[in-house]
Amino acid sequence: MMLRHLLASHLDFRSLKFRFNPVRYFSDRSKFIKRNDNRKPIWATLAVAGVVAPIQGVPPQINDTGGPQRTPQSPFGQFPNGPYINWNQFCYQMLARGEVERIIVDPTTNAVRVILFDGAIINGVRPFMRQYLLQVPSIEIFEKKLREFERSIGIKPGYEVPVIYERSSSTRAIVGTLMLAGLLYFFTRNARIAGPQSIISSFSKAKFTLVDPAIRANDSASIRFKDVAGLQEAKVEIMEFVDYLKNGERFLKLGAKLPKGVLLTGPPGCGKTLLAKAVATEANVPFLALSGSDFIEMIGGVGASRVRSLFKSANKLAPCIVYIDEIDSIGKKRSGSQFNNSEMEQTLNQLLVEMDGIVSRKGVILLASTNRADVLDQALTRPGRFDRQILIDLPNLEERKEIFEKHASKIKLECPPSHLAKRIAQLTPGMSGADLANVCNEAALHAARKDKTAVSSDDLEYAIERVVGGTEKRSSSISAEEKRIIAYHECGHALVGWLLEHTDPLLKVSIVPRTSNVLGFAQYLPSDQKLYNQQQFFDRMCMALGGRVAELIKFNHLSTGAQDDLKKVTQMAMAQIKEYGFDPVIGNISFPKEDAEQQGKKPYSKRLANTMDLRAGIMVREAFDKTLQLLKGHMDKLDLLAENLLAKEVMNSSDIEKLIGPRPYKKESNINLTV
Repeated sequence: MMLRHLLASHLDFRSLKFRFNPVRYFSDRSKFIKRNDNRKPIWATLAVAGVVAPIQGVPPQINDTGGPQRTPQSPFGQFPNGPYINWNQFCYQMLARGEVERIIVDPTTNAVRVILFDGAIINGVRPFMRQYLLQVPSIEIFEKKLREFERSIGIKPGYEVPVIYERSSSTRAIVGTLMLAGLLYFFTRNARIAGPQSIISSFSKAKFTLVDPAIRANDSASIRFKDVAGLQEAKVEIMEFVDYLKNGERFLKLGAKLPKGVLLTGPPGCGKTLLAKAVATEANVPFLALSGSDFIEMIGGVGASRVRSLFKSANKLAPCIVYIDEIDSIGKKRSGSQFNNSEMEQTLNQLLVEMDGIVSRKGVILLASTNRADVLDQALTRPGRFDRQILIDLPNLEERKEIFEKHASKIKLECPPSHLAKRIAQLTPGMSGADLANVCNEAALHAARKDKTAVSSDDLEYAIERVVGGTEKRSSSISAEEKRIIAYHECGHALVGWLLEHTDPLLKVSIVPRTSNVLGFAQYLPSDQKLYNQQQFFDRMCMALGGRVAELIKFNHLSTGAQDDLKKVTQMAMAQIKEYGFDPVIGNISFPKEDAEQQGKKPYSKRLANTMDLRAGIMVREAFDKTLQLLKGHMDKLDLLAENLLAKEVMNSSDIEKLIGPRPYKKESNINLTV
C-alpha cells in the first residue's frame, strides 16, 4: 500500500484525468504490440503487480533501454496553423478505420486534438500530419456523440478510443510562471548582447494556412473545377499546371520545364479565389495559402524574413503550391524617390530572389491573384517568375447563364433554373459572379419576407433592381411635379435610344426612387462590341442628352437631374478629340489620360487645350440639336410613354413595344428582351 501511494505521488496522476479502459489492450495484446512495436506500457506491469490501478491513469511509457519514451516530433509543431477537420472526416475517415490512437481534450477551449497511430493510412495515402484539430461546440456533447458513434459502428465496450482530459495543477501553473519569467530574461539578455534582432526573429516565420490534400481531396464540401461556372478558357489554362503536377513525365519527355508561377488578374468578384480553391483540391499536393498583407508588420525587416521562411517550408513539402492572395500589397512597382517604402521593397526583392534567383526552386509553383495587375513591378510579372498571366474577366451572357444556374440551384425556385437563366442573364449586364450570387440571395430573402413558399421571377427582378440601384424608397417625399419631370426625363432617354440605330437595346425604365439617391433609371443591354466609329459615339451622346432635351421641350426649363448625363457626354466628347483623333481640326493625335496623370502636367500647350475645349463644346452642341429635332418630331410618343410610366412606375421593353411599335433599327440578334 505504501509503495502504491509512493508511485502515485511520484507520477502525479492527479494532474491528468484519463478516460481509459485497459481491458481493450489486455484482451487484444497482439494489436497493441503491433501498433507500438516492442514497446511495453509500464502501467500494465504495475497493474499486474497490484501496485497501481490502471484505471487511474496511464503513466509515461518506457523504451527497451529503460529510459522514458520520447514522443516523435510531429509536423504539426512546425506548422502552427495546422489542418482542421470536420466531424464527418473524423468519424468516417479516421475513427471508423481504426486509425485514431487517442483524443486529447482541453476543457478550457472548444477544440480537441486527434492523435493518429504512427503509420496511419487516410483515404489510401499516408498523411504527413499525425495531429489534427476538431472544433466542437461542447466537450460533454462531444464525448456523448463519440461513444454513440462507436456503438453504431460495432465497437464493443472496453475497446473505445481513450479520451484524455488535460487539467492544470498548481504545480504546473508555477512551472509555467517560471518558464515565462525565464523567457523574458532570455529575450532581455539577448537584446542587450545581440541587439533587438534576437526578439524580431520570433516574428519572422510565415503565417500560412496549410491545406492537407489527403483530407481535402475526399471532402464533399471542397471546391472542384466542375463547381466553377463559366471561366472556360481560364480553367483550361490553370488545369495545365495541375496536369503537370500529376503527370509531369508527359511534359518532361518533350523538354518542357515546370512553370514557376501563375498570376490570376481581373476585376473583383469574378472568381480568382474560387479558382484557387479548386486548384487546391484538384492538384493533390500540399497547398500553402496566405495573403500579401501577412508579410507586412510594424517591425522592419519581417517581410523579407517571412518570405524566406515561406519558401523554406515549401521546399520541405515539394512538390507543392504556394498561393498569395492580393499580391499587389507587396508587389507594387519600385520607385527611386526618397519617399519610397523600403520595407515593401525589401519584401519584394526577397520574393524575386526566391522565385528566380541563384538557387533554383524545384517542385514549388507560386499561384497569386490581384485586382490591380497594372501596379505590379515588371520584374515580378516577367516570364521565369510568373510564366503565365490568366485574365479572369467579367462574364458574358452565356457565362452569366451558367453562373446563375449554379447559384440558383441552392435556392428553392418555382421553376427550374434553366427556365429563368436566359432572362436573368439579360438583365444583369456587367455583373460579376459575386453579384449574381448576391442577386440569388437577395431574391430568397425577399421571398421569405413575403412568406412565399418558393422564389419567383418577380423576386429575382426585384433583387436585380436592388443590387443595381439600391433599395426602393417608397416613403421618399417627391412631389407630383418632380415625379412628372423624372418620368419625362427617363422616357426621353428611352425614346432616343429606341429611335437611333447605334444604341444598346432597352431593358427596363423605372421612376421608383432608390436609397442610393437614384430618382429613376433606364437599363440597357450593352453589346460585346470592341471597336466604335464616330457615328456610334454620336448616337450614344444623343441618347445621354435625351432626358435633358425632353425636360426642355415639355416644361420649357432645365433641372439638375441631368448632371450625371452631362458628365458622361463630356467624357465621350473629350475622348473622341484627345484620345481617338476623331476631330478634323485637332487631327490625328492622341493624349491618353493615364499618361497625363503620371506626368503630373499636360503634354500639350494651353492654346491646343483651349482649342480642344472649343471643339468639344461644338460636338456636344451638335448632339443636343440632333436630339432636340428628333424628340420634337416624336412628341406624341414621348407623352404616351411618360403617362404610362407615371401610372406603372416600371416598364420593360415589351411594354414600350406595345405602345410605340418595334424599333426601326432592330439589330439581328438571338436575344429575347421580353419576359
